[in-house]
Amino acid sequence: MEHKYNIPELVRRCKAGERKAQELLYKQFASKMLGVCCRYAKDKMEAEDMVQNGFIKVFQKINDFRGEGSFEGWIRRIMVNASIEYYRKHNRMMQLADLGEADSEASGNPLAIAKLEANDLLVLIQQLSPGYRIVFNLYAIDGYSHKEIAAIVGITEGASKSQLSRARSILREQVTKMERKIYGYAG
Repeated sequence: MEHKYNIPELVRRCKAGERKAQELLYKQFASKMLGVCCRYAKDKMEAEDMVQNGFIKVFQKINDFRGEGSFEGWIRRIMVNASIEYYRKHNRMMQLADLGEADSEASGNPLAIAKLEANDLLVLIQQLSPGYRIVFNLYAIDGYSHKEIAAIVGITEGASKSQLSRARSILREQVTKMERKIYGYAG
């Protein structure tokens, strides 16, 4: 079992520029942050790149952390931003258009979603196009408002809403297909 270090002490040492403290901080949070980045990436290799970029930013901005709130939450926010920045830098951000208000009702079968393993859902999210994946993650998982998403991604609130709705619709279709395959449902 991996040793957990005193976070405030590691942060203090990182602010002082200690490389060993940076290494320990990285080891303590890298696997959790890989999970965050995997939701935004198309595969694990891309997520690992996002984590590396994110930690570079963490260490560049460590002096900005004032100890208010959760340090893990602060790192998580940097990882989300690093993931979005990755897509912008690599010109993979899909053009997001305001498709109008789409249907956003819940899945017709909540039992199917309840039976899904977390890894199954991650695979389905990773299969979404980059634009849908980013909006879905920001809203449904990371808790950003449509107004915040619009500002982060550079789209309108309406486009954010329609992208979320379309992502949910695609995920609902994929869950239904998976349910049929796994449980042998005919329809």
